[in-house]
Amino acid sequence: MNEMNSNGPVKQLQRTRNGRIIAGVCSGVGEYIGVDANILRLALGVASFFGGLGIGVYAVAWLLLPEEGRHTSIAQDLINKNKDGHVWQDVKSKWDTAQSGWNTGSTQAPRPAPGYEQHPYGQAPAAGPQEGQQDRPQA
Repeated sequence: MNEMNSNGPVKQLQRTRNGRIIAGVCSGVGEYIGVDANILRLALGVASFFGGLGIGVYAVAWLLLPEEGRHTSIAQDLINKNKDGHVWQDVKSKWDTAQSGWNTGSTQAPRPAPGYEQHPYGQAPAAGPQEGQQDRPQA
């Protein structure tokens, strides 16, 4: 029976320092999945040529994969740095407010922000002549 060895090193997906050309994304992913990094570079180059998808994938991987020897990525470092800032707290409070509104199951239409009025076409029709009736001059 083949059992997993829990004492050996755990393979982690990370950007490597050895074999990097730009940020080590292709060399890190290649090492993780067991493929030559040049094949991944070629695939990303082709994807970049046809629609630019390769550049986006590389940029996202650069932000999300931690560098070799570190435990957090660039994106995680930025989030942790700004976690106590007023912008983060403001976004979190707005998210909590929206989420509580979703949880209550409110079916009311949202109220317009102060200073803004609803467009006339979105309002209920004013009391007046009904459709098909016209004002007739009195004789």
